[in-house]
Amino acid sequence: MAFNKIMNEHHRLSILHCLAAMDSYSTNDSIIQSVCAEYGNNMTTDKIRTHLHWLKEQDLVSLEETGPYLVASLTGRGIDAEAGRAIVPGIKRPGPRI
Repeated sequence: MAFNKIMNEHHRLSILHCLAAMDSYSTNDSIIQSVCAEYGNNMTTDKIRTHLHWLKEQDLVSLEETGPYLVASLTGRGIDAEAGRAIVPGIKRPGPRI
């Protein structure tokens, strides 16, 4: 369904924006969930984790389990996708920065 495809693309870009905003380009799934909600992209923990594993398959993030948390870190390719320098099918291309 087109609606699900569009929502997934927005959710994944929102996650990349969240990671790019972190000083270390890295944070856990709980913080990602809170930050994405501030962007207007409310997602369950399961949805966040599903997207994070998809982003890992695309080589946009690396993942590490730390206790109950899943810690995600942007890769160089992830930084390029977040900034719109790399076009990745399945992720909404960000608009121009003003």
